[in-house]
Amino acid sequence: MSEAAGMSAGVGVGGLGVLAKEHTIAGPDFNRWLVPPAALAIHLCIGMAYGFSVFWLPLSHAIGITKSVACPADMSVFATIFATTCDWKISMLGWMFTMFFVFLGSAAAIWGGWLERAGPRKAGVVAAICWCGGLLISALGVYVHQLWMLWIGSGVIGGVGLGLGYISPVSTLIKWFPDRRGMATGMAIMGFGGGAMIGAPLAVALMKHFATPTSVGVWQTFVCMAVIYFVFMMGGAFGYRVPPTGWKPEGWTPPADKANAMITTRHVDLATATRTKQFWLIWWVLCLNVTAGIGIIGMASPMLQEVFAGHLIGVDVKFTDLTAAQKGQIAVIAAGFTGLISLFNIGGRFFWASISDYIGRKNTYYTFFLLGIAMYASAPWSGHLGHVALFVAAFCIILSMYGGGFATVPAYLADIFGTHVVGAIHGRLLTAWSAAGIFGPVIVNYLREYQIDHGVARAEVYDITAYILCGLLAIGFVCNLLVRPVEDKHYMSDAELEAQRRAAHETSAAARPGNEAGPGRPKAVALAAWLLVGIPLAWGVTTVLEQAAALFR
Repeated sequence: MSEAAGMSAGVGVGGLGVLAKEHTIAGPDFNRWLVPPAALAIHLCIGMAYGFSVFWLPLSHAIGITKSVACPADMSVFATIFATTCDWKISMLGWMFTMFFVFLGSAAAIWGGWLERAGPRKAGVVAAICWCGGLLISALGVYVHQLWMLWIGSGVIGGVGLGLGYISPVSTLIKWFPDRRGMATGMAIMGFGGGAMIGAPLAVALMKHFATPTSVGVWQTFVCMAVIYFVFMMGGAFGYRVPPTGWKPEGWTPPADKANAMITTRHVDLATATRTKQFWLIWWVLCLNVTAGIGIIGMASPMLQEVFAGHLIGVDVKFTDLTAAQKGQIAVIAAGFTGLISLFNIGGRFFWASISDYIGRKNTYYTFFLLGIAMYASAPWSGHLGHVALFVAAFCIILSMYGGGFATVPAYLADIFGTHVVGAIHGRLLTAWSAAGIFGPVIVNYLREYQIDHGVARAEVYDITAYILCGLLAIGFVCNLLVRPVEDKHYMSDAELEAQRRAAHETSAAARPGNEAGPGRPKAVALAAWLLVGIPLAWGVTTVLEQAAALFR
């Protein structure tokens, strides 16, 4: 696959003038605060990728309805993919989750350069078509009971939509908010973490509504969510505007070149950036930070149940000795824990990215690694002593820094490589996420299984894992320490920069009236845009807090 192939993929919609980048350049009266809710509208939709596990159990008995119909023991895995008379195993359905993040990183890396030339609106529209179209293909796959259609629909095509949708606003937001880069990207990327808070309870409610004696209601739910998401994502895509080159907020003065050596005012092109040691150091910084958190997200519920077992409900009983009713009780409490760390994952994206505007991106990652080591090192101690509150607090902080790492890294890249093609550079860097999506679960899940198989008590199986993750965070600290400003030879000349800007159909602010920020559109318009994304997000937060309350009863 190539960037040329990526451009051809968007020709069908890209030929429309309304999607052309030159037709999305904002006028002097545009209110920059309209761009973050547009980005949130897309990220809240594609963020449902985190919540797809709500479909696994219903899909695992789509044929049997009330219980799964097992495939014949002698049926091959290949035959199972095409079987229509027996139910799918959850382990096979779970491959969709892996595909999401593999293709997210791959699509972002492959088409990041095209996105910079095509503009965020066109990329947003293509993302909407891929993500929602993938859901429709998956709906058909459920209806005709073909697992491969779910893998291709949501996993592959939807995964491409995830990648394009995820990076579509990054470069634009950084250019609109040169004075608050971290906060701007934090607002948008917060939406990706929050998508499951809205989508998961919505999906559960829809499946319950559509369920019948002959259907678990999943394919109908996929169709409904595809329609809802398409409306929101298209609204977000058409809400994107890009500032003219040289635009700056009213009253803001760019810092002097030497005011902060870690923030450049020059630019490195995509090909050169990916060959620098700075890129690969930041790649490992992100990869190791994500590895330390992503495995815990997937195992949060069983981890709390196995570590504390009966202590969660006031009885001194090991996990293996609990009755079925008691396991049901602690499962409800563990669900609250899962929801709570998800909330910290979301809040951390905005909090830490905003903090980075004041203490710097490098210092923010130092904090992630040092504080993360302290939290992981304390987890075995608090677990063995039965301190549920301390254990929960440690993992809430860890997951806030997991989310904060995602939201801070685009601004880190802009500081080091400049803003010209930061979206494309960020796309290439997201391959670190794909790698971490393999490393994290392997470390947490397989090490847990190995220890259980060798007789280690369930309450102790996460101890070694915690210490291994401390070691990975220490390596990440060293990588961050080694990040230095880019050498002068890597920066583009003024002539090279201008040639790339012409190729990308960028317009200079000097060629348009209103180099400074104008008064903007009425505040009521921006308020309405924020309400459209804020109300669903508030509903999701309220739902999570209600679930988390079980932890403290």
